[in-house]
This record gives sequence, C-alpha cells and structure tokens, in this order.
Amino acid sequence: MPESQTPSLVKSPRVAIIGNPNVGKSTIFNQLTGLSQKIGNYPGVTVDKKIGWMHYQGSSYEIIDLPGTYSLYPNSEDEIIAHRVLNQISEEDKPEFVLMVIDSCQLSRGLFLATQLLDLGLNLALVLNMADIAARKNIAIKSFEIFKALGVPILSTDARGEKGLEQIRELIHQQNFSKKSTFLNIEEVVPTELLSEVKDKFGLSNPYQAYQMLRFGAKDKTYSESDRNWLKSKLAESKFDLEAAQLEETKIRYRKITEIVEKTVVKTSVDSPKASIDKILLHPIFGYLIFGAILLLIFQAIFAWASVPMDMIDGFFAELSGWVSGLLPEGPLSSLITEGIIPGIGGVVIFIPQIAMLFGFLAILEDTGYMSRVVFLMDRWMRPFGLHGKSIVPLVSGVACAIPGVMAARNIGNWKEKIITIMVTPLMSCSARLPVYIILIGLVVPDEFIFGIFNLQAVALLGLYLLGVVGVFFTALLLKYILKTEEKSFLMVELPTYRAPRWLDVLLTMYNKSKTFVFEAGKVILAISVVLWVLASYGPPERMDAIRAESEEKLAQATAEEIPVIENETSSLLLENSFIGIMGRAIEPVIKPLGYDWKIGIALITSFAAREVFVSTIATIYSIGADTEDELTIREKLNQQINPDTGEKVYNKATAFSLMVFYAFAMQCMSTLAVVYRETKGWKWPLIQTVYMTALAYFSALLVYQILS
Repeated sequence: MPESQTPSLVKSPRVAIIGNPNVGKSTIFNQLTGLSQKIGNYPGVTVDKKIGWMHYQGSSYEIIDLPGTYSLYPNSEDEIIAHRVLNQISEEDKPEFVLMVIDSCQLSRGLFLATQLLDLGLNLALVLNMADIAARKNIAIKSFEIFKALGVPILSTDARGEKGLEQIRELIHQQNFSKKSTFLNIEEVVPTELLSEVKDKFGLSNPYQAYQMLRFGAKDKTYSESDRNWLKSKLAESKFDLEAAQLEETKIRYRKITEIVEKTVVKTSVDSPKASIDKILLHPIFGYLIFGAILLLIFQAIFAWASVPMDMIDGFFAELSGWVSGLLPEGPLSSLITEGIIPGIGGVVIFIPQIAMLFGFLAILEDTGYMSRVVFLMDRWMRPFGLHGKSIVPLVSGVACAIPGVMAARNIGNWKEKIITIMVTPLMSCSARLPVYIILIGLVVPDEFIFGIFNLQAVALLGLYLLGVVGVFFTALLLKYILKTEEKSFLMVELPTYRAPRWLDVLLTMYNKSKTFVFEAGKVILAISVVLWVLASYGPPERMDAIRAESEEKLAQATAEEIPVIENETSSLLLENSFIGIMGRAIEPVIKPLGYDWKIGIALITSFAAREVFVSTIATIYSIGADTEDELTIREKLNQQINPDTGEKVYNKATAFSLMVFYAFAMQCMSTLAVVYRETKGWKWPLIQTVYMTALAYFSALLVYQILS
C-alpha cells in the first residue's frame, strides 16, 4: 500500500483552551484553527462545543474551545461542561494539555481557576492575554515570578493584535506543558480518610479530583446511580459540610494568590477612561436614552440603507421570471419555475441586505463591549419580571433569530429564570418577521418624515419591535407567578474594556448569518413553494374543467378589450377552486374576524413552518395566473388586490396592522420549536409555548382589526 494511503494510527494530541469569560479565549482558538473548525454538542447535554485542528510544521493538534468559566464550581450548564471535561475519571477522554487564558488586567481572578487546574494535576500552560490593554493601563507583570510560584510555562499575548500567537503554536508543537506540585493542599479542608475512600472507590490518584467527585459526583447523572448513592451515603456518614469547605478553600486559595499578585504586578498609575464613559452609558436616565437611540438608529438604517440593494434584487427576480417565461415553452414546467420557484426564492433573497445589516450591528455592539453594559443596565428592569440580567443576551439575540437566543439561555444558572427566558425569547421580533413587517409597512405606512428627522416607516417598525418587548415582559410576569422554585440567583457580569470592533469579524458574521438564513430558510421555502404551486395549479378535475370550458366559451365571443378581463377572472376562479383555495376557504370563518380572506389564510397555514414563508407564499399565490412578463413587484401586486365583497383594498390599514400584530406574537417557526424541545429536554414547554403564543396572536390581532376597521 502506498504511504499516502496508509491510514494514520497516531492520535492527534488534544489541547483544551479554558479561561474566564471575555478573556480572548475564542479569539485564540479561531487564530490557531482558522477555518478548520466544527460545531457539535457535548455528549448528553445541549451546549455546543467547538473543535478545530491546528496544523503546524507537519503535525496536527486537536483544539477544544471550552465554555468560559470562573472556577471549577459551576453555576450554569456552560460551566458544568468545563468542569466535566477537565474532571473526567477516564484519562483517555481527558485532554492531554490545557491552555489557560488569563486577562492580564484581571490576574487574581484568572489565577483562581488556574490554580484549581494545577491541583487537578493537568498538563498546564498559561497565556496572559490582552497584554496591550495592560500596557495602556501601565500594568507590568513579572511573568518569571509567576512561573517560580506555579511552575508552568507562561506566555504573554495580544490575540486581537495577533501578537504572541506564533509562540502559542510553538508551545503546543513542543508540548511544553507542565504539571507541577499542587498549589493548595486540599487535605487542609477535607478529611484525609474521606478523600482516601473516594480515591479507592473510583481509582483516582489525585486528592483534589477526589474532592471534586465528592463535591459534584452525587448530582452528576453521567455517573451511575449506585455511584451517586455511594457518594451521598459517604457525605451523610461523615457529616461533611461541602459549603463550608468551598468557602474555606476559596479563602486559602485567594490568600495565596494575593501574595503572588503582590510580588508580580506593578501598576504605576491609574488610568480609567472606561469609568468616565460608563458614567454616561450606565447612567440611570442617559443610559436608557442612549440604548433606545442606538436601537432606533439600527432600525432606521435597516430601512434607509438597505432599500437600494433590495430594489435591485426585487427587480432582478421580476426580470428573471419574465426572461425564463419567454425562454421556455408554455406548460407545467415553465409555470412551476416562473410562478413557483423563482418567486419563492426571490421572497427570501430580497431580505438579505436587512438581515446582514441587523447581524452586523449586533456584532459591533458585542465586539465593542457595549452589549455587556446593556446586560448590567437592563438587570434592574429584568428582575421584577422574573428574568435575569443575562436574559438580555438571549432577548437581544432573539431580535436576530430566536434559535441562537433560546440557546444563549444556557448561561442562566437559575432554572426558573432560564425557562422564562426560553419561553419569552420567541416573542422578540426576529429577522424572520422582518420580511412580513417590511412588506406590510411599505403598503400602509407612508414614506414620510416626522419632525424632519424620523422616517414614519422606521417608527412603525420600531413600534412592532417594542410590541414584542411588551409581549416578553407581560408573559414573563405571568410565568413569574406560575412557576415555583427555591433557587436564588445573582448577577455577575464583567464590563470588558472598550475596543474598536474587528471589522473583518463583523463582515464574516454578516456573511455567515445571511448565508445560514438563506440556506436554512431557503430549503423550507423552496420546498413549500413547489408544494404550493402544485396545490394552487391543480384542483378537483370536474371543477377545473368546467371553469376552463366556460372561459373558452367566453373568450370565443369576447372583444380584444374584454379578453384580459376574462383571463384574470378565470385565473382567480381557478385559484379559488384549487386544492389550496379549498384549504383557505375552510379556515376562512375562523380568520375572517381578523380581516383576512382565504388567500391570507393559505399564507398563515404555510408560514407555520417559518414566518418568512408568508411573503413567498403571497408572492406565489398572486403570481399564479398572472402575466409572467409583468414586472410588478410583490408590494405592488398586493396593493392591487381588491376585496370583491367591499370593493376596498384587501391590504388596508386594519388588515395590514392586524397581520403584523398576529406575526409579532405567533409561534410560527418549527426550527424554534425544535430548539426549545432540545433545550428543555421534552415536549411540555414547546407545546405550552405554541398554544399560548397562538392564542395571544389571535386575540391581539382581533383587537387591532376591530379598532382600526
């Protein structure tokens, strides 16, 4: 067998990167692995793990990016993962090496976790990141003194500035990690006999690992029930106080760390521009005004800046439909492509500019450090509604997409606050609602300015987003009094240093999120578009044949002026009697009080899979039977629809606002339901969520229509 075909039996060394949140750990991971990454789940839990491969000088290394944690005393699902990976009993499953990233300006906090890792007997190296910020703050660190105290290799880096990364690669390649003597003798805190029994039972050699087993093993369901019961019985027999032990360990550890920091850190002056900026951004009045102004700027930009590329995309698909229609001979295939597939795809692609812009703004807020201030700012508003300050991250993420928002709730340790956050996040107006809002606002809200500054359409859009926020707080308040728990919660959030956004990362985020939106939503929408076309093009044969026969009879006797009118009437009758028309008619009695006709009913049914399908469905429905060379845009087509009973526009103010309110509250996203199922590990909460949101959407839309009509 040629050498190139010989399967490699050599396992790549595994390196885990760990650190406190916001220390640049993921930046180092991205720099080391480049595009050689994949996302997966940790076994048995829902938290994502990032694994990548570093290829260096002909060798490959498996790099794991562990969730950020402050200690080996986990408070959230993310932190539990770091604890489990590093505490595994099986040596084979443990990473061979651990790279601990520390913020150079927060040495004490980083060393707390680092010394715990040292006591676990892990092969460790330290990276003192953000060296540039430490230098700006006139903080000097004597790395050699830390090395003398801990006995593990230490590097100084500025990961964002790509400084020191080559040394990290070399360190990994040389496998220059150490496991020296323990930092803290845990037997000062835990009885030696108890530790010995745990070590003997689980075959452990490290006393700190035995303490960790004693501390968390009894609650960790990855261990067998008999092992957990054994640990519980030992704790009961010895009457050992775990809480007191944790407190004592923390005191001893921090006392020793303080001695090290006093010898190693030299701070020559105090320079805190951050404090003066935060006085404004975290001000109890100006802070909220600035946050509101930033949100308004974002929503206004979405309308004003994205309109040009949107018009171009809209025109392109209208041209494409007409061009393909002229190219292909008349028949089912031509009809499927020009009336089903092209309008369906166009209904998704047209919204790329707005979605990319929204994700771009969110990435900038996150990258500059402002988003952490928002967490702090909003905590006082969240608490009365049963939410946590950290809930703002899932909720703001939910503005882009509910799926990452629901997943972000993992960071919340308190069960009740986590469930409430998961339940209310889909009420935030996500990007999938944006296509519906934009089309309908464009139809009924004039493109005018008020006070010469604010675009009326942007104000309407902001109002819909605020309506979602009202729905969030109302629902959270209900759940606060329904759900019961004895857990207590607290907010611990770091205010990172203000930094300029990394524009390349922002652009990559915009590209990746838009791509995900198009491909994830696009697959569903394309499939539904084809199904729609079939359901809209065919119906009970006897009905369809009778309509066509009657039409031919009329056309034979019609004048040239009458022919287009007869053709349009025939198209309308064929659609009304098609399979999809029959479905729309069936639900019409239920939706009529909301101001909706059977065509809108069809869109409501199909958009249960994904909200953005509403627009493509409407586009498909109104394209059926129309002249395919007509280049009218979707919005213009909707504006021409007339209610045959009243003679008024179908999409008048009452109907359009009723529809927007319906979509503001309705749970119409199968992907979100799937994620809620995964995060709550059952169907109970997704089903409750769907029923509640549908009822809220229906009655709110009914109220709006009755008021405006």
